[in-house]
This record gives sequence, C-alpha cells and structure tokens, in this order.
Amino acid sequence: MSDLLYSDTEEALRDSVRQLFAHRCPPESVAHAYEPAPQDFSEVWRTLAGELGVAGLLVPESLGGAGAGAREAAVVMEEIGRAVAPVPFLSSAVLATVALLRAGDAETVSALAQGELTAALAVPLSTASGDPVAAVTGGSDGLSGSVTSVAGAAEADVLVVPVAGRDGLELHTVARAAAGVQVSPLLALDMTRPLADVSFSAVESSPVGPAAGPVADALRTGAALLASEQLGVAQWCLQTTLDYVRQRKQFGRAIGSYQAIKHRLADLWFEVGAATAAARYAADTCARGDEDADIAASVAQAYCSGVAVHAAEECVQLHGGIGMTWEYPAHLYLKRAKSDQLVFGTAYSHRTRLAELVDLPPN
Repeated sequence: MSDLLYSDTEEALRDSVRQLFAHRCPPESVAHAYEPAPQDFSEVWRTLAGELGVAGLLVPESLGGAGAGAREAAVVMEEIGRAVAPVPFLSSAVLATVALLRAGDAETVSALAQGELTAALAVPLSTASGDPVAAVTGGSDGLSGSVTSVAGAAEADVLVVPVAGRDGLELHTVARAAAGVQVSPLLALDMTRPLADVSFSAVESSPVGPAAGPVADALRTGAALLASEQLGVAQWCLQTTLDYVRQRKQFGRAIGSYQAIKHRLADLWFEVGAATAAARYAADTCARGDEDADIAASVAQAYCSGVAVHAAEECVQLHGGIGMTWEYPAHLYLKRAKSDQLVFGTAYSHRTRLAELVDLPPN
C-alpha cells in the first residue's frame, strides 16, 4: 500500500522552492507578465533549474540528474501553482525531458538536467495522452510544417519535434535559433505560461528515435503532475480567502462569521482535501509505474481542474471589490486555473477516457 504523506525530503524541496518564489517572483512581479514589456523571469528559472536542481528531478543520476521521481516533481508543481510562477518547469523538465529520456537522447537530457539547456515539446498543450499528435513533415531538405499553441517554445533552446516519417512518428531535436524556425508568441488567457505557434521551413534537425511511445509517456506524466499544480492554485486561493474573511469586517462583524460564508468555505475546504488525495495518488502511481497510473491521472485531471477553478472563483468573489482589481493577485490564479482546464485534455475528455480504462459501458 502506497504512502501519500510527504516525506522529509519532499518537504525540504518544497521549502527551498517556496522561498525562491517568495523572494524572486512575488505576485506583484508576476502581474508584470501581462504588461506590453513583460518582466524577464529567466534568472528565476536558471536558479530553480541549476542551483536547486529541479530540472533533473526526473533524470537518473547516471545522466547528471537527481534520480528522484514524479512525487518530487509534483511538489515543485504544487509550489508553481501556489505562486503562479512563470517558469518552464512543465514544458522543459517534464514534457521535453521525459520524451527525450524515453527516446534515448542521453546527451540532451543530461544538458537539460544540469540546467544548461531548456527545451519544449512541440505539440499543442491541449493534447492528451492517446490523442493523435500533430506532426510536421520531414524530407531531404529538412522539416516543414507548423504546430500551434506550444508551451515554452519562446524560452527554449531546443525544440523536441514529432515528425511524420516514412516508418511512423519520429522524434527530432531542433535548435530554436536554427534557420527556418519561426516562433510566434500568442496572446493567451494565462500569460504566466506563454504559448507560441512554431513553424518550420526546410529546417535541419537531429533524429532521436521513434516518437509515439515517448510522446505518450511525456503527456501522461504531464497530466499526472498538472493535478498538483491545480492543487497548489486551490490551496493558495483557499488559504488567502480564509485569512481575508477573518479580518474583513462588515456591519461590525468579520464576514467569516456569517453562516453563508462559512458554508461556502467549508465546501471548498472539503473539495481541496479531496483534490489533495487525488493529486498525490496520481503522482505516486506515476512515480512507481503502477498499473493504475493512467486511471489515477484521469481521475486527478477530471476532478482537480474543476476544484482549482472553483477555489479561484470563490477567492475573487469573497474578496469583494478588491478581488476584481488588477493590483490584487486573485486574477492570476483564476487565469491559471481556467487555462489549466484545457491542458492535456478537458475534464470531460478525461472522464470519457476513465470510462474506457475501467470498462464502463457507454449507456
């Protein structure tokens, strides 16, 4: 039977990551991501990846990584959710790293693990494990085609590209600065996780190996860990709202003393507790390669995405007027929660997938 409690190592990792975010990207700084000239958070990522070593959590020690696993990566994702931190951990240290690790590109994985490079998996962020993968075409003159809504492409040094080859789907690596590569940033709801369209025109690439299995593994791992980010968003929103209703007074009473407010927050507290169990189980089964890993990931995504949105909505509403302002950070969490509902498939698609996994009849 698995232990879903956080280990001392995981708690130490959490403290280090939380302190870094508190000092280097507090909410008032993160809000600058929505300005015409957004603040550069690349130094935060370099510290997180290189000095704290989180870029190599999913990489074996033999390749220069930490030799940890999905449980530790989930802790980092929780803290990213708590801070809505604009760092490419999901796109580089999870998606691209897992795909390249499964495909056997030891050299690039080693550079990613040590924070020397940042990478992005060139698939739409809405792609779920098992979905058809949008692939560019390869020929004698290089890669051609385009991929929409790629997370982390603008910050990446290396693009990990699924390519439709003669023998099936192949995985190639491409330098983002290579001739013929065009990265076009998109105006997204959540600008703390930048998206971009990527086009290729006769681009030179380095083939890695078959792509179907590695890309599916990367998307499966991403879905399992995204639930922990959604949990982090919900936890911040709940705690911040609780703190606010305890001190905000209306008609001489703290608004948290009103029964209607108590009921709403009690319901939310229960939801966040259940989301904690779902997210932890998804991370744990992913770490152990358990046969229930696919089921756990779909359960977590189907549930945690809605809890994060509910928590963010309650945070905005129960803060009253201040919750609607640009200066207060509640909008950052609502945008991240709403955007995360579409990442790696919607809750509906995960419920459909879950029914297939457990052999539930359609009628």
